[in-house]
Amino acid sequence: MAGTVVFDLDGTLADTAGDLIGAANAVLARRGLAGLDPVTDASIAFEGGRAMLRAGYARASAGMLIPPAAEDEDFPRLLDAYGAAIAVHTRLYPGVEEALTQLAAEGHRLAVCTNKPEGLADSLLRALNIRDAFASLVGADTMPVRKPDPLPYREAVTRAGGEVAQSFLLGDTVTDVKTAASAQVRVALVAFGPEGPGISRLRPDAMLDHFDALPALARGWLG
Repeated sequence: MAGTVVFDLDGTLADTAGDLIGAANAVLARRGLAGLDPVTDASIAFEGGRAMLRAGYARASAGMLIPPAAEDEDFPRLLDAYGAAIAVHTRLYPGVEEALTQLAAEGHRLAVCTNKPEGLADSLLRALNIRDAFASLVGADTMPVRKPDPLPYREAVTRAGGEVAQSFLLGDTVTDVKTAASAQVRVALVAFGPEGPGISRLRPDAMLDHFDALPALARGWLG
């Protein structure tokens, strides 16, 4: 019996670091801050917008005052900047489209569960021409809580028409490992994100070196 494969988005389906950091830097520049590096700071980008802002503030020159309300003021600006340039540098990881096609052909349901706001996630998936591959999309603001709470994951599976017990999560961070544990499902992590194979330190149930291997993993875990 086929099941449901649930995907994280940033750092799992696509390398979004360049556009995320570009948006953060546009906001940080308004405060006279140098900003982040799209290569060396890529892992920070996948921790979310607020993490990028905090990293930028922390690098302020000595004596530069960052107002206490800066983060709350800048976060909506970051989202606006990101939404206006959401897929300039972003690219799908190699093999994504082929893997999605193969999974669907084998009867699996596909879903996205991300901590990116749902509207932005929907826009990005459409810009990358893969939105129609997914039966459901649950974002950071879809439910009252976000990952690693299990509720968004369970909702993504349910909306896709699947059963949680016959599903697994593909992600790239400790948040995904915690989400899978709380939902009591298996988790695979990609080995091609910012941390590379070193992410195996989180002890996922499997590591994915390339999307070519995903259909076989799904057959082994879901039938």
